[in-house]
Amino acid sequence: MSRSYVVTGGGRGIGRAVVERLLVGDTGAVVAIERDPAALAWLDDHPAGARLVGVVGDAADENVAESAADRAQAAGTLAGWVNNAAVFGDASLHTAATGQVLDLIAANLGPAVVGCATAIRRFLRAGTPGAIVNVSSHQARQAVPGCLPYVTAKAGVEGMTRALAVEYGPRGIRVNAVAPGSVDTERYAGFLDSQEAESAARVEREMARLHPLGRVARSQEVAAVIAYLLSDDAGFVTGATVPVDGGRSVLAHDPES
Repeated sequence: MSRSYVVTGGGRGIGRAVVERLLVGDTGAVVAIERDPAALAWLDDHPAGARLVGVVGDAADENVAESAADRAQAAGTLAGWVNNAAVFGDASLHTAATGQVLDLIAANLGPAVVGCATAIRRFLRAGTPGAIVNVSSHQARQAVPGCLPYVTAKAGVEGMTRALAVEYGPRGIRVNAVAPGSVDTERYAGFLDSQEAESAARVEREMARLHPLGRVARSQEVAAVIAYLLSDDAGFVTGATVPVDGGRSVLAHDPES
């Protein structure tokens, strides 16, 4: 029986790139969870046909996750789950209500917890090995002012990744994370488009300065690492957070330069 995968936030950006990457070849099926139905419109005429299934809903909703798992297992042996869904909302403790901050943390951490729980239970019930990849961020270790909820949630995702790897490794389940830097997604392109030409050029110069490779990532480059971590080639890799940030997290600007 062929393998199947679930990708949350699979309609756009990194999520869509992961879905496309996992569909390469003639075997395997992918279920993409997406909150925005419009983000799944491209599935309708995709050449993968029945091997590509969209599920509309919130990845933090256990019923949605269970439905996606059912669809994946109907198509093949569930082999991997990618927790990519994210919400971008800034808040600072001195201006935002505590409840708002906690809600924003939960909005990013919750889908990963639900996805991991659903995948692990399905792997155990089926008696098959499996792999989970959580999408974190360079911000889990390099905080950006004003981004407390996102930073906190992504640090939690990385901690959960390590904890699950230790607990479920003996059961044949691997859990890893990737930590991208800035990525050329629809959201990034939209931000640039919203700027005046001079301002947009300044942003791009700053991004080149922040990434030693001189540019932001392409979604497909992040997807390639995720696909590797899901594959048998990464069969002895678990509990790791892999930076996919063009060197951003190791760059220290020289004040004398």
